[in-house]
Amino acid sequence: MPGTVRRSNLSIAIMLSGLLSLPLGACSVYKAVNQPPIKDLSVLKPGTSRDRVVAEFGVPVSSERSEAGRKEVYTFIQGYSKMTKTGRAFFHGAADVITLFIWEVVGTPIEEKYDGKKISVSVQFDSQDLIAASDTISVTDP
Repeated sequence: MPGTVRRSNLSIAIMLSGLLSLPLGACSVYKAVNQPPIKDLSVLKPGTSRDRVVAEFGVPVSSERSEAGRKEVYTFIQGYSKMTKTGRAFFHGAADVITLFIWEVVGTPIEEKYDGKKISVSVQFDSQDLIAASDTISVTDP
């Protein structure tokens, strides 16, 4: 009889843990799917138009004009491919089901930490607004 009570208490504790984590339910899945997209860094090669760079990275954080052209700095979050985001979401979903959503206690902070890298690049454009040179200034966790 005492063994039955212990198993019953353990079952209740597991169910309560699962129920308490339900408000977090699928947060890690949602966060994984909604991570920032991957940016196409190949636009930084010489000869690429400024319009293409702005389309990929957004407006520059700084811009200086000179007779030779202009120098701009772009800052963006380098995210993940759709395949990577889908794989991460699938893993979190499976872990949620297997652990009765207790995984959310671990999975949500993981997705909050690994949400891409903040990258700053300096781009020198010629007088025709084509890339003459580019350089990575910094790469950091946001």
